[in-house]
Amino acid sequence: MKQVLAYTKTAIVLHWGIALLIIVAFPLGVVMHEMAFSPDKLRMMSYHKWIGVTVFLLVLVRIIWRWLHKPAPMTATMPAWQQKAAAATHILMYVLMVAIPLSGWLMSSAKGFQTVYLGVLPLPDLLGKDKALGGQLAELHEALNFTLLALFVLHVAAALKHHLIDRDDTLTRMLPLLNRRKK
Repeated sequence: MKQVLAYTKTAIVLHWGIALLIIVAFPLGVVMHEMAFSPDKLRMMSYHKWIGVTVFLLVLVRIIWRWLHKPAPMTATMPAWQQKAAAATHILMYVLMVAIPLSGWLMSSAKGFQTVYLGVLPLPDLLGKDKALGGQLAELHEALNFTLLALFVLHVAAALKHHLIDRDDTLTRMLPLLNRRKK
């Protein structure tokens, strides 16, 4: 009998695609932040922005997809408090995956650095140039990113705990290849 996956292939591709982009964007942002102003820093800023815009767009697609394609309920053996914590963590991660690119876009606008997606599509500045506001938005952008990092670590730890200790299907719902190997 064929097992029905809790997540569609589209949801799985969006999940892992967004995750990989964030895993690239985060350290790129950290390294770029520490660099002196230079052509290399500007190039890294462009890559970072391109990834951020792509994440933003993919997250919007993922939110719409999730709204139209409800995932199966969480594992029945999972205690209610863990189900509530998982749901709250997911909601907060979605909020952050929208807020972080927006805060970066706002910051770039306030600092006077227009975002040109993939080097060809200029995005409108969302704010006028304001150095002080740009600095505040940079702090907000950083704080949101480190909050997402903490939730990311929690998310991965919980998935591994469910897979390795609880031995339930929580991780295999998003990584179906693991389920095939168990057979």
